Amino acid sequence: MLRLVRRVLFQRGTERARLSSGWVHRAPDVNSFAARTNTCGELRAAHVGQEVTLCGWIQYQRQGLFLVLRDFQGLTQIIIPQDEAHSHVRKLLSNAPVESVVRVTGIVSSRPPGQENPKSEALRMQYRYLDLRSSQLQYNLRLRSQVVMRMREYLCNHHGFVDVETPTLFKRTPGGAKEFLVPSREAGKFYSLPQSPQQFKQLLMIGGLDRYFQVARCYRDEGSRPDRQPEFTQIDIEMSFVDQAGIQRLIEGLLQYSWPEERGPIMTPFPTMTYDEALADYGTDKPDTRFGMKIVDISDTLRRLDIGFVQNVLTYPHGTAKAICIPQGARYLKHKDLESLKEAAKSRFNQEIMDVICRPDGSLKSLLTKFLGEEQQSELIRVLNMQVDDVVLLAVGDHKRVCSALGSLRLESADLLEAAGMVLRDPAALHFLWVVDFPLFLPKEENPSELESAHHPFTAPHPLDTDLLYSDPTKVRSQHYDLVLNGSEIGGGSIRIHNAEQQRFVLEKVLKEDSEVLSHLLEALEFGAPPHGGIALGLDRLISLIVGSPSIRDVIAFPKSFKGRDLMGNAPDYVTPEELEPYHIHVSWPAAETEAKKN
Repeated sequence: MLRLVRRVLFQRGTERARLSSGWVHRAPDVNSFAARTNTCGELRAAHVGQEVTLCGWIQYQRQGLFLVLRDFQGLTQIIIPQDEAHSHVRKLLSNAPVESVVRVTGIVSSRPPGQENPKSEALRMQYRYLDLRSSQLQYNLRLRSQVVMRMREYLCNHHGFVDVETPTLFKRTPGGAKEFLVPSREAGKFYSLPQSPQQFKQLLMIGGLDRYFQVARCYRDEGSRPDRQPEFTQIDIEMSFVDQAGIQRLIEGLLQYSWPEERGPIMTPFPTMTYDEALADYGTDKPDTRFGMKIVDISDTLRRLDIGFVQNVLTYPHGTAKAICIPQGARYLKHKDLESLKEAAKSRFNQEIMDVICRPDGSLKSLLTKFLGEEQQSELIRVLNMQVDDVVLLAVGDHKRVCSALGSLRLESADLLEAAGMVLRDPAALHFLWVVDFPLFLPKEENPSELESAHHPFTAPHPLDTDLLYSDPTKVRSQHYDLVLNGSEIGGGSIRIHNAEQQRFVLEKVLKEDSEVLSHLLEALEFGAPPHGGIALGLDRLISLIVGSPSIRDVIAFPKSFKGRDLMGNAPDYVTPEELEPYHIHVSWPAAETEAKKN
């Protein structure tokens, strides 16, 4: 029997886990299998923090760094401990013959970021019908079904909502995400797949339906991410004669009613934070409040220093100096980690970052210290509440850019700390948060002199800011609200504009859009629209958070790849010129595509 093994890593597909304080046995007796808690290949993000026991055969071993454990269900990668204290274990496992039987017990932790295995995921998606046999996917899909059933029961049976299906063939509308076009047999005319049922649910309110909901399929012709797909599902809700507080109470009750018992109770009401507060403290409109490391304003402290470029920036209207403190960063992060964080801020946000380290003697190590006397260093330590070995990342510049950069670095630093062994975020914690008082309009990235809707063009202005809509729309707050869970947006909605003239003004005068495209909605509003509002919950994202999956693909039966492809059916696929002819479409093939079609 081998001695205690520490820091054993294992992987399946795109996920990886770490075992610590475990025992490894060669050739265990038959009873050891009864003590197994999981099979190989079963582990997911939901198991992070749990102690598990795996049993199996060594499939292969590479360079004394890791071995692959196999049982009847799948494969698990075991990283061989490299520390000197376990050199005997390293030697034994490195020399263990293939097909040796081992048992491993330890604690699961998440795989370090950036080490995904995309080939494994592609294989799983190509043979999805086989992957669906796994216990984890079976659990995910059955739980999804149960949650939706409870939501229907709560909305329809308890609160008088009507489930209405809305069209998925419509027409293009201004603003928002890119839409999929669908050719018709009328020359030059196309349908569009809706990115949401927004117009239809407002029309249902105008039609007097009063309370609508739908498990709605939505489509966006955009790149995929772990939490986004070209096609996705929303729990879409709209109510008449309601205000923002009413929508929030409804959703809190809905989630309480449908939440799986095994995930523990949900406490309501959820806390609320304004958009400005979220940006200032967390650098994002979807803050993860499970851990600290808030952004701290140090403008007043640096304003008293004789540093030319700092003084220059702080004279600008939105100039600021802010920082985040990474606890024990000098112990857990390497120099290359800090350099990588600074480079990320530079490349993504065009924002320079300075690092400040608190030495054991209480002094500071930084390029900034040549401008700081002992008293000023002490004040900086006090303002940032720095302890020995803490690392501060400091930025000076435009308020929004500085906050956004530090908010991104806050999350990346947390990932690095946890990958190095620090526990920051409780995987079982549920931190719901309402974010409110968003700006109604934002400058367009490609042309800052023009405005676009922060949410969508049907969002009503904040009642206190209605007059500003006509005088200074850049200062108008909206009646838009987002629901955030553990740093992920799981829902968003708003109170809608129900006045035709106000809606026309927003489209034509503020957004410079052709209102004729929405003439059907404007005409409907003129026939008398009740005050109304609603919300859409992202069902895929919500379920993935409930089961602890890092990707919504693990809660969708037949998902698309990162490039939006169906790898099982090889879609999208080519269509012959003869098949295109009824749609009056001619395709000009790039040379590479033409050669591929020939082969």
